Amino acid sequence: MPTAPGWVASAVHDSQVLVIVAPGQGAQTPGFLTKWLELDSFASRFELLSQASGVDLVAHGTISDQETITDTSIAQPLLVASAIAVGRELLGDLLPDMLAGHSVGEIGAAALARVLDDTQAMALVAARGTRMAEAAALTRTGMSAVVAGDPPDVLSAIEATGCTAANNNGKGQIVAAGTLEQLEVLAANPPKRARVIPLKVAGAFHTVHMAPAIPHLETVAASMTTAAPHTLLVSNRDGQIVNNGAEYLARLISQITSPVRWDQCMATMAAAGVSGILELAPAGTLTGIAKRNLPGVELFNLNTPDQLGDARAFVTTHSSRESK
Repeated sequence: MPTAPGWVASAVHDSQVLVIVAPGQGAQTPGFLTKWLELDSFASRFELLSQASGVDLVAHGTISDQETITDTSIAQPLLVASAIAVGRELLGDLLPDMLAGHSVGEIGAAALARVLDDTQAMALVAARGTRMAEAAALTRTGMSAVVAGDPPDVLSAIEATGCTAANNNGKGQIVAAGTLEQLEVLAANPPKRARVIPLKVAGAFHTVHMAPAIPHLETVAASMTTAAPHTLLVSNRDGQIVNNGAEYLARLISQITSPVRWDQCMATMAAAGVSGILELAPAGTLTGIAKRNLPGVELFNLNTPDQLGDARAFVTTHSSRESK
């Protein structure tokens, strides 16, 4: 296959299956949307998404500093708006063979799969970010990545501290979540051959600490109209492909207190015969995980608009859909 900027692995496959993925909280970096907002089509769409969220996402995607965009109520709508706007700039009316999002990235994936319209997606993520930030403020909590180590040892060490394995990202990384005191104990007593790295998030997401956010989000979701996914859509709960829009929306709500099983999502991708994974901006986190867990799959990090030509070629190469 040809090489191009953003392609970080390559292999030859008998069949082609394209998966597009949207990253979760912690992937954002200051100014990551500056170049994108120089595109008129992107800027006009992003402005509408910003208005729907009630947050000045243009400023947060360009001039806000790291501390500001780490705030959950800002980071979550910023990442979902990015996934939607970059995804639509890339795909137009086309769809990949499969879509998946990590944590809050699932809302972006739901919009791209047409389960929710863009306005609904932004209203949901705005409420999610605000209510999860409020829940996080009730107790001093956080998350740390446990890198390397033997998975059973890692899970045992996390459990021993009272933390939750909130993200299982497969070989090489499991994310622990809990109180800051619990995470400090874990850092002081890491599993064998493992490192504990604090993450740039402001709470113990995907744990019981987020339960106070659930009632309001259920109320918000109750007023929304869903559609069946227009392509294969993978759920973080268990890696299953969900065909019903209402069920997927319900999973989005319950997922804030349940672990992200990205390991199972990748198993579903592998079973489908994935040949290419493209990660939407800010890209690099999920392709890095895929590189360790899905050897031989070709990967593309779409971070800047000057990559769009190569990204569209990647989509054409790997998509099995007739409309490609």
